[in-house]
Amino acid sequence: MDDDAVRADGGAHDNGGEVLAMSERTQTRDISADDVCILIPTLDEAATIGDVIDGFYEEGFSTVVVVDGGSSDETQEIASERGAQVLVQSGDGKGQAVREAVEYIDVPYVLMLDGDGTYDPTDAERMLEPLAQGYEHVIGNRFADMDDDAMKALNGFGNRMINRAFRFIHGADYEDILSGYRAFTLESFERLSLDSDGFTIETELAVECVKHGVDTTVVPVSYSARPEESETNLHPIKDGGTIILALYSLAKTNNPLFYFGSLGATGIVAGGAIATYVLWRWLQYGIGHEILALASAAAILLGVQLLMFGVLSDMLVSLHREQRRRLEQITREARDSRASESRRREEE
Repeated sequence: MDDDAVRADGGAHDNGGEVLAMSERTQTRDISADDVCILIPTLDEAATIGDVIDGFYEEGFSTVVVVDGGSSDETQEIASERGAQVLVQSGDGKGQAVREAVEYIDVPYVLMLDGDGTYDPTDAERMLEPLAQGYEHVIGNRFADMDDDAMKALNGFGNRMINRAFRFIHGADYEDILSGYRAFTLESFERLSLDSDGFTIETELAVECVKHGVDTTVVPVSYSARPEESETNLHPIKDGGTIILALYSLAKTNNPLFYFGSLGATGIVAGGAIATYVLWRWLQYGIGHEILALASAAAILLGVQLLMFGVLSDMLVSLHREQRRRLEQITREARDSRASESRRREEE
């Protein structure tokens, strides 16, 4: 990438999944390579980290931060030799590494990717273009240009199911929420409430972007297979199950109607099933089951209460979002007004 300002002239998807021409956006800003920090979380990536760092230097970037999770190989030494700033995280997991590393970044834009050599540094300009047009968070869609052997069939199926679940539960189509190729403004990241430690960090980022109204878009990127000498740290079944549970649990504050409504519906269905069994036994054999009848009534009552709580919570969340949008709009207008006044005084 050249040091010239990055300007967007391509296309991307908005939060609703509809195609939005980026040239239609009125807000523009200049982004030079010096304004961007390349953030690379690593764990035992000695086989690839050197080439990844070199690739971004060749694109014109000068600030590369590698946050390492205590690699047992030479990842840290290689990264340091190639000129990257190496941080050793104090905890465990990719999510904790990202949160900790961002605290050390003092430039306004971050381009984050894995250090396994699967992402292409030449896609950096494409990832940053939407930020120049005013977007705050960019996701690189791996499925747009993926090598045939880049992802196992099980992983691909799981990724698509997770994306569909995210779209259904959280109401946004980000196409590839598990992508590790992200570009975002430091200011927008600081607005998010993140506490994920492991591989659920990408999922939590996507949910938080929806929850806090972060202007997010998706761009196509290439995705290559891992080099043979590089081993993945991902466990498809275990980590996939953790991600699904995270999607559901995060709905508690982002889509409470779904979260509490699903629990309530489960209670009502379970109570109804028990009640049906009790009634059938009484009609068929004249046998009563007082304890089961009491349990079914309690389950139905609890289910109804959870549904009501979900509706009320959803109303409160909607009201909170509207108030937050208004406050953010007032803040932006005040900031733009001060910037305009400052430019006017400089011109005078």
